Amino acid sequence: GPGLHALCFPPPCLTGSLLLAVHFYSTPRAAPLIPSTALGVLLLLVSALLAYAGIRRSLRNASLLVALCLTLSALWSGYGVILILAGQGALPGPGDARDALVPGLATFTLALLLLAVVGFLCGEPLLGLVAAAMSLASAHEVALHCSSSLGPSAVACSHLSVCLVGGYFALGRILRLLNKGNLALPGTDLAEKKAQEQGRGSAGSTNPFAAPGLLLNMLSASVFCCRLLGVTHRLFLGHVPWLWAAGTYQIGICVLSYRAMDVLMATAFGFTSILKFAGGYCLLYPTWQPEEPSLPTPFLVVFSILFAVLALFLSLQSPVDGLYLLVFVTYCIALACSPRGFFAGGPQGVAVAIFVSSALVALIHLYNVRARARIPTGKEAVKALLARSSLLKLREGPDLHAPYLGYSKYADAEVLAYACSVLASFALTASGDPQAPRATVVIPWVVVAGGILKLLGGSVAFARGKTLESSAFILYSVMWIIWGLTRYSGLCGTARSFHTAVGIISFMLFNSFIVFCSLFLNMAWFFYSLTFMLIAVSFLLDAIHALPPGYDIAATLIFGLVSFYCFLAALASSTFEGCCLPMGRPMVQLSGVGTGTSKCLHLPARKASSVKRIADILRNGGTCGIPTDTVYVLVAACSRPDAVEKAHRSKRQAQDRPMSLWISSLKQLEPAKHLFTPLLWDFMEAAWPSPISLVIPRGEWVDFLGMKDSAKYVGTPQSVAIRIPDCSVTTHLIDLVGPIVVTSANPTGEADTTHHNQVYAKLGDKVDAVLCGGPSPENIASTVVDCTKIDSGNIGFFRVGIIPKSQV
Repeated sequence: GPGLHALCFPPPCLTGSLLLAVHFYSTPRAAPLIPSTALGVLLLLVSALLAYAGIRRSLRNASLLVALCLTLSALWSGYGVILILAGQGALPGPGDARDALVPGLATFTLALLLLAVVGFLCGEPLLGLVAAAMSLASAHEVALHCSSSLGPSAVACSHLSVCLVGGYFALGRILRLLNKGNLALPGTDLAEKKAQEQGRGSAGSTNPFAAPGLLLNMLSASVFCCRLLGVTHRLFLGHVPWLWAAGTYQIGICVLSYRAMDVLMATAFGFTSILKFAGGYCLLYPTWQPEEPSLPTPFLVVFSILFAVLALFLSLQSPVDGLYLLVFVTYCIALACSPRGFFAGGPQGVAVAIFVSSALVALIHLYNVRARARIPTGKEAVKALLARSSLLKLREGPDLHAPYLGYSKYADAEVLAYACSVLASFALTASGDPQAPRATVVIPWVVVAGGILKLLGGSVAFARGKTLESSAFILYSVMWIIWGLTRYSGLCGTARSFHTAVGIISFMLFNSFIVFCSLFLNMAWFFYSLTFMLIAVSFLLDAIHALPPGYDIAATLIFGLVSFYCFLAALASSTFEGCCLPMGRPMVQLSGVGTGTSKCLHLPARKASSVKRIADILRNGGTCGIPTDTVYVLVAACSRPDAVEKAHRSKRQAQDRPMSLWISSLKQLEPAKHLFTPLLWDFMEAAWPSPISLVIPRGEWVDFLGMKDSAKYVGTPQSVAIRIPDCSVTTHLIDLVGPIVVTSANPTGEADTTHHNQVYAKLGDKVDAVLCGGPSPENIASTVVDCTKIDSGNIGFFRVGIIPKSQV
């Protein structure tokens, strides 16, 4: 329940602070009470619980608690890994532990201070107090590492203050849970905060995960800032946990940003996570080789172009965020111009700019998520400017993130998937030294970008109903991961094997099927999958020692350029209305497959606005698939004879399965009540609303419904089936439209349709819209009762469905 979700935060916070308090109180002793390795493992467990608490809280409402949980979780995960390394002797030098911990602790001191300031300003003093206490503890620990004059007892006292504030918060939540909300300590009633948030409306809502993602950019930048400013003596293995923790958490925040329907910020966090993994790889490499690794210059130039394009489109959503991404364009260019890469002073100087700008933009996002009066980001000015243009119009409204089939909880991730294809392909243009394949930084670009993030894009595409696209992305991600690790980590050595070639041929066979299927999708996808075949061929030729000089470069360039076009087209499609960069029509069209000129609308049934839109479509002569108290049905408005005829044609209705009538209330038949016998009228009142269809004699009452000549498609010449469904969504729709004509949402002779995805799969673009209610509450159709002879005391059954005979 809601109370239990809120209780997820205090225990991990208390546990982590209490563990660190005990650790620092026992530090002067010869043998600390908690060994470093054990303390590190415990902090990792606590960080996992905190991350869970933040995610669970974010799914219910946006709060400062989300940012606090994710920030503390990232702090303690990196801290825990460093303690494990120290406990296992991986940091043997006298100052190694200090150099490893200070960059992360300094970052979280500032990050938690920002959270505390926003908490006090925005009416969350208790969370602000927790953040301030944690910030003070981190600051004391930084001072402890920099000067021996401050003892560890001061750090322990700071962590104890966190325990006291966290204990008060936990006590307030427990009291509220036990008293069912009747009693709550001041500052601990999150339900009241949620009500205040809902009262503000969602018109100006922002991504609640953007701020934690920006704070993680501060963390990675601080590692290189501290080296440039002389705070740390060198870059080494001890800094890798901070970089890879930031990268891992940013991939998670990328997924959560898709959940928040923020495509552009999710893509940005995907890009920045790649840089963090690459930086960690460069710092890890000297542990097994004395020299520093080299970065492929062409790749970094391409990466800077992708950042620049994304910054341009992000500026249309938020100019502040777009300008912020330009700092990463500078960072990529600085890395490309420096032979030493992350170890050079130029990129480290840009890292200082990233640290400062990340702090400022994170403060804006934190404040705007919670405050009533928002800090302007320039969005309204851009909208006003584009409103004057007749060429470009921003996509807005409820259809902005409408999925291909049904409704999804995630925005489209194709932009990131295409961008990762560009990065992975251009990373392969770096030949490197065959005797030292790891000396050139290729693995992070290929494995993280081409593998992990593309796998993420495939998973999101699958959740949105894009089966072919998700299959292709997942297949390509597996290929990039396997080939990247085997070829560029030296696993297969300079000699290739027959087994490697067989595996690549298997991938090529799978991709051949994807190429064939993409013929029915669009031209861009056909060329995208076909050019990946060139990549697979280059892998195969390399495995059998038959790779012609320059072929691999040409193949990767062709695939990279096609992927870049798809990246631009996906960005434009998600930002502007209309087809700015077309993906092309299907190269092969079959009857009933992809022949529709417009996509069928899919609207969530839980929204009243969706029901209103379906009603508008029906009133304008459309046909729609809707959920009911049994299975999904295809409906048309009786007041639109053309729509009734269209529904009949789209179903190819068999004569033994005629269409029926549905009403929302007997009041809709009141004008014709005198045409019904009293017994039949009383039976209809007693039977409805329910999943019982009554077949009644056809008569003049049918003319009152306005179907005109299309009435011949409803029922038989002798009788008509009619009912009032026991479904609030359906009856509300009929209230708006009037009586409707109904038939099952499946081709005649096939099984009933029990999910909104099946409506599109079975009827294609023959319907104008589908009201998506998920799985049907029942998999059995209605009971059909023969009432044509009810006045003589006899009823029969054409079909016994969900309602048994005895109940009828």
